[in-house]
Amino acid sequence: MKLRTSTSVAALVAITCLFGSVAIPAEKPQDNDAKQIIALVNSAAALIESKGNEAFPEFKKKNSKWYTDKTYVFVDDIKGTVLVNPPSPQIEGKNLLDFKDAKGKLLIREFIKVAESKGSGWVDYWWPKPGEDRPAKKRSYIKRAKLPNGTAVIVGAGIYTD
Repeated sequence: MKLRTSTSVAALVAITCLFGSVAIPAEKPQDNDAKQIIALVNSAAALIESKGNEAFPEFKKKNSKWYTDKTYVFVDDIKGTVLVNPPSPQIEGKNLLDFKDAKGKLLIREFIKVAESKGSGWVDYWWPKPGEDRPAKKRSYIKRAKLPNGTAVIVGAGIYTD
């Protein structure tokens, strides 16, 4: 009887640990880096809402609060066109709506889905670190914003997690 009870308790603890860890939302990281990313995106969205496209050159300034060796602000329109991507300016102006990351995720579609359904949130995907070609695991905070003319855009910034 004792053996069966301790086995049942062990199984219950294992199941609780397994499902307990799943219950913690991966889309809401709480560390300092995540809090800084959220603050950065919120600040960028506010700047876009007040200055519109005139804010974009600010986001491209290297070694600024917007663009460092660790992270950068990016902006896409709601139809999938890249408006600002400081480390990859060659993709600006291109529609990447059907672009898939290294694991097959329709990245821009996922950004749009989060922005349209929640207003903001986290998206995990694979994207090369600045200056590299090999995709790395990244988690970005995405927020819907509006230009002064009413056009919706997606503002984001992320953390490379590997």
